Amino acid sequence: MKPASTQRHYGMDWLRIGAFVLLIFYHVGYNFTPWGYQTPTRGAVSWAEIPLLGLSAWRLSLLFAISGYASAALLGKDGSTGAFFRSRLARLGIPLVFGLIVVVPPQPYMGLVNSGYEHGYLYYLIHDAFTFRTVRYEYVPRVMHLWFVVYLLAYTVLFCGLRAILPEALRAKIRVGTEKALAGPMLLPLGIVFVYLVREYLPFGWTDMHSILVDRAAHLHYLAMFLFGFLLRQSDPVRQAIARQWKVAAVLATAGFIWAAGNAYLYPGNIPTPREWQAPLYFAKAVQSWSTIIALFGIADRFWNHDARWRATLAEAVFPVYIAHQTIMVFVSYWLRDKGLTALPEFLLLCSSVAVGSWLFYLIGREIGPLRPLIGLKREKPAKRAKQAEPAFASV
Repeated sequence: MKPASTQRHYGMDWLRIGAFVLLIFYHVGYNFTPWGYQTPTRGAVSWAEIPLLGLSAWRLSLLFAISGYASAALLGKDGSTGAFFRSRLARLGIPLVFGLIVVVPPQPYMGLVNSGYEHGYLYYLIHDAFTFRTVRYEYVPRVMHLWFVVYLLAYTVLFCGLRAILPEALRAKIRVGTEKALAGPMLLPLGIVFVYLVREYLPFGWTDMHSILVDRAAHLHYLAMFLFGFLLRQSDPVRQAIARQWKVAAVLATAGFIWAAGNAYLYPGNIPTPREWQAPLYFAKAVQSWSTIIALFGIADRFWNHDARWRATLAEAVFPVYIAHQTIMVFVSYWLRDKGLTALPEFLLLCSSVAVGSWLFYLIGREIGPLRPLIGLKREKPAKRAKQAEPAFASV
């Protein structure tokens, strides 16, 4: 893999763009599974969970790894831990507050309306939305999909705190030791075993409730992915190991998915997997999770590390689109619920509506200076097609 210590790695940009596009398809598809979701649909589609299993094991881990890679690039640009912390606090914290106050509240409100809530939205905002209590069957306020930004900001604060406290020599030893462990043939086995143990054998058990005070095992997993991405940006040996092993990783990722899909076919929906088959299933998901990340990093470097006309615009749009997409999906889902559509038209309408609505959210917000920081963009509009050596990723 090509060194990427000072220049932008376009392959990582494309990987980030693709990961968030898949996230939208995942959230829309979730409506059609028996796993449960807040939005009403025509009902579960028996096979819908199988393609989603191709994403669920690794999608969040990949996003945190990409965010760690971006953070390393931005730290190199900012030059100091303090400057990096202030820039990340602004770029993540401001849109987080805006999202929690403006973008997210319509989602629980629509759930309340569906359960018989009789008040209008203005009444809800003034009297119920931010009361930290249960209103009918809905606890408010809610974080919803912005939990990812909350966790990413928390990991950034923790990282900056440790970087400020730990001596540079100790940090260097940790980095070198981790690099030696991952830069050889143990890259795949160590990652798989780590994911498997964290997700299945920690004393307090695995939770992924998107609650920052509850998800202790999830924090260990996602924080490790964040730090791995950070290391990858700075480590030529790890990048070279990925370049040598990504094809093997792709085969293992496919095998892990086949096992998980077969289990879903035999035990669909909420039918529990027999106890004797749970451990192999969990291990297959660990194999799929880590191997997919390694495979995608290798593919991004091998095939996608080139610029294109729409790359900069799409890269800038990712964070605003993420902020808006789920609220738009909830509104459209409630509007579609009584239309009598079958699954395919409903799915296509949801996907197209979310894509168009989120894109308009970005297009409008980017042109209004005071709105730009609120949706995760720099206050000043960048020069068009500026050619310069720049660290990867400007937002998430």
